[in-house]
Amino acid sequence: MRSQRLPADEKMARKAGWASFMGSTIEWYDFYVYGTASALVFAPLFFSQVPDSVGVLLSFATFWIGFLARPLGGILFGHLGDRLGRKKTLVATLLLMGISTVGIGLLPTYEQIGVAAPLLLTLLRAVQGVALGGEWGGAVLIATEHAKKERGFVFGAFAQQGSPTGRILATLSFLAVGRLSDQALLGWAWRIPFLASAVLVVIGLVIRLSLEESPAVVALRASRQTAKVPVVSLFRGHTKMVLLGVAAGFTVFAVVYARDTFALSWATSEVGMDRQAFLTIILIASVVQFFVQPLGALLATRWGVRRAVTVILLCQLPTIPMMFGLIRTGSWTLALIGAIVATVPDVMYYAIIAGMFAQAFPAQVRYTAISTTYGLAGVLGGLAPVILQSLLAASGSIALPIAFVVVLGAVSLLAARAFLTLSARLSAQEPAPTVRATPTPRGVTGT
Repeated sequence: MRSQRLPADEKMARKAGWASFMGSTIEWYDFYVYGTASALVFAPLFFSQVPDSVGVLLSFATFWIGFLARPLGGILFGHLGDRLGRKKTLVATLLLMGISTVGIGLLPTYEQIGVAAPLLLTLLRAVQGVALGGEWGGAVLIATEHAKKERGFVFGAFAQQGSPTGRILATLSFLAVGRLSDQALLGWAWRIPFLASAVLVVIGLVIRLSLEESPAVVALRASRQTAKVPVVSLFRGHTKMVLLGVAAGFTVFAVVYARDTFALSWATSEVGMDRQAFLTIILIASVVQFFVQPLGALLATRWGVRRAVTVILLCQLPTIPMMFGLIRTGSWTLALIGAIVATVPDVMYYAIIAGMFAQAFPAQVRYTAISTTYGLAGVLGGLAPVILQSLLAASGSIALPIAFVVVLGAVSLLAARAFLTLSARLSAQEPAPTVRATPTPRGVTGT
């Protein structure tokens, strides 16, 4: 059926889905561009005063600052999103991310202004983290809350597609500038991927400004049941759910940044793989992610969330040792196979998390809840490159970094099952007087 014959609410649901996808693509592009740069160029540009290995570690530390700032963004923009609405908040996060990313592209280096350079880099990275901390939850909700009940998981997964698309664009940008000489790359070309964000932000703003507000927010405003301080209501009634969600989610970040950031640095500096060759591996793995990731939401719809999550995370555990073992051979083909094998279960689980988190919290605190939970998971999982690099430097062996990522995966499996059990039990109980008093708005599914 052609789009003009669809009911108005279905048209807006699809429009919201596309707007969520496009906006999150831009935000993730900005975030991933930094991750790639931290592995390839930031150490000699901003930490040239220390030994190379220490410079890489410091570069990864600034990378982690973005994750450290994400819960702050989740609380700040979650409050605005739950009080004022999803649309206005998403416009603000997109602008903030674009300004900080372009600012990084304009930064002087350590040789030009000394210690002020890494300090400014860290500050702008923190702003990126605040912006993305507010973006993810809003993008998921603007898509799922416009959708029909039975399609909530699918629309949530569609919003998640911005992650692989942003990574593909970020990797392509560095593949393009990476063809230049090292002198050109470190001299000026590294700035291009950051400055290109300005064009993408303008496109994203045009799309987002045309959206209508989420039906869930409209219903809350009409009934005057919006939470006065959403973060207080969240931790007053849902602390255990938040903590389990954090533990359930951090493996997603650990695996992807073990591959795209830590493994990129390790493979090019220790194994001896070519920079362009490994960037191509990341690009191909990201393309695979784009096509495979939605299967996680489909499995959750057909099998049930609990069974899908259990099977996917069990399959993930052996893939990390396999990936690093194949990369260590130095063979491009084997390294590619390892990266793809590790990518598949991780991204299928990532597709499920959006709907899993959105279903677990009531509308009054939902933006704050899923943004804070996801952001705190990112703080732990995003620290992976720093921890892995430290373990590698301390032991001289890749075995300890591998064991660390596997243990995180096992913890997330147990936490995810406990999270889903608690969510199902709470949804079956009588609604609580404050945050659960409102009937579930259209587009919000139950566990």
